[in-house]
Amino acid sequence: MKKQEKTARKKYEFTKYQILVLVILALTQFTVVLDFMVMSPMGDMLMKSMSLKPAQFAMAVSSYAFSAGIAGLLTAGFADSFDRKKLLLFFYVGFIVGTLCCGLTTTYPMLIAARIVTGLFGGVIGSISMAIVADLYPLQERGRVMGFLQMGFGASQVLGIPISLYLANAWGWQSPFLMIVGLATSIWLMIAFKMKPITEHLKIKNDRNALSHLWHTFSKRRYRIGFLSTCFLSIGGFMMMPWGSAFSINNLKVTQQQLPILFMVGGLSTLLIMPFVGKLSDKIDKFKLFAMASIWMMVVVVIYTHFGPTPFALVMIMNVCMMIGIMSRMVPSMALTSALPEMQDRGAFMSINSSLQQFAGGLAAAIGGMIVVQKTKTSPLEHYDTLGFVITGISIVGIFMVYRVSQLVKSSSNGASGHFGQQREVKAELENIEM
Repeated sequence: MKKQEKTARKKYEFTKYQILVLVILALTQFTVVLDFMVMSPMGDMLMKSMSLKPAQFAMAVSSYAFSAGIAGLLTAGFADSFDRKKLLLFFYVGFIVGTLCCGLTTTYPMLIAARIVTGLFGGVIGSISMAIVADLYPLQERGRVMGFLQMGFGASQVLGIPISLYLANAWGWQSPFLMIVGLATSIWLMIAFKMKPITEHLKIKNDRNALSHLWHTFSKRRYRIGFLSTCFLSIGGFMMMPWGSAFSINNLKVTQQQLPILFMVGGLSTLLIMPFVGKLSDKIDKFKLFAMASIWMMVVVVIYTHFGPTPFALVMIMNVCMMIGIMSRMVPSMALTSALPEMQDRGAFMSINSSLQQFAGGLAAAIGGMIVVQKTKTSPLEHYDTLGFVITGISIVGIFMVYRVSQLVKSSSNGASGHFGQQREVKAELENIEM
């Protein structure tokens, strides 16, 4: 049986359409991730230009996350009732409008409102993409799919953030958002004209209304374990992120000119790491890879958060080491979580999962804003090292939760011996698309 599964996995190759969809989803993720990530490198600039305190900036970050979380819950009930392509087009155009509002804002209240609008639409796009991935790609090949999708994270740092910082320094912090609007508009057109309807899940009879479908998804114990796992991973991952540029400039003494280089090097390392991690997660136990990456990340985070003024070369090395840990745990954990829901529940599961991820991220940013203190605009951040210890504790709990998810996947027919069932499911979907 094992030899048959190995042979089937070796013979499996993505179709041209699967590759096209993967590229489109990766580009979509690139714009959504960049829209969120660009807030961190511009954090020091925003805090100084608007005279914001750390807690106020944390609210600007959290407002996106909380609104995205609310949107995820509101859409979860009917996420499996529509063509996934149409859902993606609807929410992506809303994201474009919200990002345009961010580029036109001039005051702090306007910024908060614009981030809320962007979060209401942008926060759902990731869950729709994940549902499409689960529909079109089998679990045994999903690691490299996730690895490719997460390259959008690295690309946003290699290309997006340095270009955004250059534009921000030249024309103001609003200009990066306008750049994202132009790029996202062209990607929306690609989705509209190149992606075919994704409706296989609609063939499975589901008489539940939106509210009962939402409750049905929440009521499943195996799903709740996946949700809880996502929450702990998100809290640990988001807690440091908003203060990255402020810590680098005010504590590590990185200059504004060096900051784009720092993000570029970190992003380049992600682009190099992701394909390797994706393939590795399909060859070895996904939980073991996650656990090793988590331990690596915890060690690096504790060391990094205790740094004072540091040579720029060492700062870059530590950022690369941190990215290795973060990305190497993200891919296997996402692949495992995506294997939990059944086809008819995938849209709802991914929406709820994305919603809780955003809520947890917003909570993490808010908690970080209460822990981190900055007395003046240029003084070092205080208590940043405390964040390192808090993240370590949360990450330990995260390892335990992902272990439980891994056990559930292995014990289920889809996770343990359902490879050929997955293949048949994907094959049926692809045949439907080709027709």
